[in-house]
Amino acid sequence: MKELILQIINGLQIGSIYALVSLGYTMVYGTAKLINFAHGDIIMVGAYTALFSVPTIVGMGLPIWVSVLPAIILCVIFGVVIEKLAYAPLRNSPRISSLITAIGVSLLLQNLAMKFIGANTLPFPRIFGTEGFNFFGLTINTSIVATIILTVGLSVLVQLFMTKSKFGKAITATSEDYVASKLVGINVDSVITLTFAIGSALAAIGSVLYVSAYPQVGPLMGSMLGIKAFVAAVLGGIGVIPGAVIGGFILGIVEALTKAYISSQLADAFVFLILIVVLLVMPNGLLGKNIKEKV
Repeated sequence: MKELILQIINGLQIGSIYALVSLGYTMVYGTAKLINFAHGDIIMVGAYTALFSVPTIVGMGLPIWVSVLPAIILCVIFGVVIEKLAYAPLRNSPRISSLITAIGVSLLLQNLAMKFIGANTLPFPRIFGTEGFNFFGLTINTSIVATIILTVGLSVLVQLFMTKSKFGKAITATSEDYVASKLVGINVDSVITLTFAIGSALAAIGSVLYVSAYPQVGPLMGSMLGIKAFVAAVLGGIGVIPGAVIGGFILGIVEALTKAYISSQLADAFVFLILIVVLLVMPNGLLGKNIKEKV
């Protein structure tokens, strides 16, 4: 029983990271109707930024987790620049054009990292201490607790931002009706840019939490992580913020239990099996709405 509880807690940790990253997917899709496959590589940018800023931060006598701040700044810049240069010119083009562009941007970021940094993975120093918390006889690492609490807190803040703030309501309006939002005076281009900025900031935080659990950085680290986060967004109902969080937690728990009780080699297969089942049985996800489009 203790082993089962421990695996569920481990699943909540990786699920928390999936949830943070999937928030970026679901927000961008909700406003721009774009599946930003380059979002996973923003995680890679954040991880490298945090890694290279560690010596300066340690030299200033600050804790290593402060490296998340330069990671957020650079990821937001990357996210906004990519949106302006690659996606904004295709706003009125067929969606397949934006999708192909997103894949191209993803490959570009990966190859730039391999060219200028190298293809080998680099070790990341320990962010949290080795001490843990006692939970019903189980010792839970500090990084697990910090990851889960931070994810839940950020998810609540994002939801409050969307429902209570002026900018959040503008994002909601744009996601519901792009044309009508323009007619009532909402600057939809700025709204979409803001969405990319928020998603990129969440990806940066997710990247630092990810390397706290798996302490190595590589040019391809964001590829599979981004795809799994996309699966979590689809599972929860892409475009729905609470759904992205729930989907991330479910996916993390399923992955952890699969590795523990079935096979670590089949963990990724089960993730994509979930995607196939959801698309066949419940294509709108757990919390998604069945919205019909006029033709």
